[in-house]
Amino acid sequence: MAAPTTLPSALADAVRDESSLRRFLHGLPGVDQVGVEQRAAGLGTRSIKKASKLHAIDLAISMVDLTTLEGADTHGKVRSLAAKAKRPDPERPDVPQVAAVCVYPDMVKTAADELKGTGINIASVATAFPSGRSTMDIKLADTRFAVEQGATEVDMVIDRGAFLSGRYGQVFDEIVKVKEACGDAHLKVILETGELVTYDNVRRASWLALLAGGDFIKTSTGKVQPAATLPVTHVMLQAVRDWKNQTGELRGVKPAGGIRVTKDAIKYLVAVHEVAGPEWLDPHLFRFGASTLLNDLLMQRRTQLDGHYSGPDYVTVD
Repeated sequence: MAAPTTLPSALADAVRDESSLRRFLHGLPGVDQVGVEQRAAGLGTRSIKKASKLHAIDLAISMVDLTTLEGADTHGKVRSLAAKAKRPDPERPDVPQVAAVCVYPDMVKTAADELKGTGINIASVATAFPSGRSTMDIKLADTRFAVEQGATEVDMVIDRGAFLSGRYGQVFDEIVKVKEACGDAHLKVILETGELVTYDNVRRASWLALLAGGDFIKTSTGKVQPAATLPVTHVMLQAVRDWKNQTGELRGVKPAGGIRVTKDAIKYLVAVHEVAGPEWLDPHLFRFGASTLLNDLLMQRRTQLDGHYSGPDYVTVD
């Protein structure tokens, strides 16, 4: 196994070899399924006052990775998405920009050209997204191409077959190599939690990705159901919190897939605050992978400010 150069020394023994990694991952505390689901449900009932809700909406907008990952994507669609990323509500210039635009590698240059100088990140899926079923050479070429085209963030998918077969060293090495291929670009590691079956597997995969150098751990590709859920996100938030407690390093979390309305986005923000801590209420450490969520956030923002529901005719709908 190849150790990442930035691995904290306190955890170096965990990745000394395959057996050490297995021992570490299976030595992690088991997840209390009932407990984590009850806590997620409880935090989801928190009421938020109007002023706080407006702040939460703006924060959520600034955390959106505005995404299009369809076979029918065109350069025109990506240019339109970039325009929306810069000015989510053209009639309200005080609306914050989104965090990133996420596209396929062949669309990265178009997004990068449109977003140059804005500070909005260019995210690209890679490594044979969404299945992850290809050779390592192709996965690395996919990553390098995205970065060469202008990607500042890369969203890779782990080999779930290898993980579920217990080949943790293989998954670890792939993440390390992709991280190296990213250069200066940040790496988000997609666990595809809907295929991991158990919360214990989500915890192990989260720690494996962190040990291998992932800057973010991400729930899903959005192509598999269930995608993001609050209990799974709780487990991942616990992982980055515990990582920070052990190493002093801050790593991010990105739930993606199925988060479509403001009410749900705010539930996730409450979870971030209560499970990981207020430090993570920042686009550098928490993102929403979404395409339709932004529309509802904009409508609800208008409702908060105008006192009446605006409806979809008043915002651009993708």
